[in-house]
Amino acid sequence: MALWFAAERFSLTSVWWPALFVFVQLYLAAQTLVPVLFMESEKRSRGFYLFWVLVLGGLVWLVNQLAVIDAWPLSESLASGVLLFSGSLIGIALARYVKRLWEVLPLCLVMMLADFYSWAAGPTAEFARKIETYYLDPVGPPPLIDMVLVKFSYPGAPGLVPVFGVSDWIMVVFFAVVARRFGINDNLIGSPPSGHYPDRLCGRYLPISIVALFLAIMLAHVSGSFIPALPVIALMVVVFYLVRALSEKLLKRKN
Repeated sequence: MALWFAAERFSLTSVWWPALFVFVQLYLAAQTLVPVLFMESEKRSRGFYLFWVLVLGGLVWLVNQLAVIDAWPLSESLASGVLLFSGSLIGIALARYVKRLWEVLPLCLVMMLADFYSWAAGPTAEFARKIETYYLDPVGPPPLIDMVLVKFSYPGAPGLVPVFGVSDWIMVVFFAVVARRFGINDNLIGSPPSGHYPDRLCGRYLPISIVALFLAIMLAHVSGSFIPALPVIALMVVVFYLVRALSEKLLKRKN
């Protein structure tokens, strides 16, 4: 909400202000991943997951109904927070099924191909058109797909604007959790998360998956067209993993 008040005083005359606002909000969101990385693994039944999927889905629907009648973007902020929270839980749950690091490669390949197809000729193209039409001329209720879009404050915008989908955030969390499980330092501004919950890590965590999401958002902003974020995230993370692994092997050989 504070950033929304500040965003009203800026305009879109420069690409740097939108980039700064998006980066700050992504960086703050990255700090919420620190406790997620240190969640203990527990055996859960299918009923447990089904129950919480229904609860979180109902909560997302409820806060979006409030956002429709709210003149201020407080409800939209709450809805985005619920999406980030739900996406974090889904991301960590999916990461627990990765038993070996190489399993990330076929997953990323399938994900990139599916997202490219959906973007080129599938439902994503239609969803993007509906969202663009609605936000250019917001008449009537928003399209249903708007419920799963995370919204940020943006310079020159009267309210919050959709920046990425919850599926993008799920993969951001997924890659962050996988990196910690297999001992890869994905933190670009400090030491890797290790041991028990470290208070010193709060405020100094910037995983490569967050940076990849930011670059995908900025690429779409500069080009003025919808660009799927998942392939950008997957490609950057995989290349980062390979570079890290090769550098560690070379370092061991020298030692």
